[in-house]
Amino acid sequence: MGALLVRARILHDFPFSDFILSNENLLMILGGVSVVTFFSSLLIVPWLIVRIPEDYFALEDRPINPWSHRHAVIRWLALIGKNLLGMVLVVMGIAMLVLPGQGLLTILIGTVLLNFPGKYHLERRLVRLRPVWSSINWVRRRAGRPELVMWD
Repeated sequence: MGALLVRARILHDFPFSDFILSNENLLMILGGVSVVTFFSSLLIVPWLIVRIPEDYFALEDRPINPWSHRHAVIRWLALIGKNLLGMVLVVMGIAMLVLPGQGLLTILIGTVLLNFPGKYHLERRLVRLRPVWSSINWVRRRAGRPELVMWD
């Protein structure tokens, strides 16, 4: 009880102190999700970068989906599941912009999972930026993979 009283006195002068005190469990959960998201991204992002085919961004149109040979029901279930997870991550990321968490990173991961018109061209435009291109190829060199092929 004493620790709660000390926290209440410390938080009394801060804005949103009532919200913080009444939602302490929610904030702890969001903080935990933030930590998990951060450390997961440190592992998953390099793994994904290494798996990109070296000519993926050299093509004008999106390469053929590796799931195209699967049954239609499995393709649709995977597509729906991937997009639902992407939407949940985008919403969580937006919430983490004002709450504790890696908001921008979570939004970015969610956006990567979503399907929308023009996404491939947006990816190509982002990868064309020199810092992004250099970082991706640095990760690939460290993993012993060939650099991505630049397009004209």
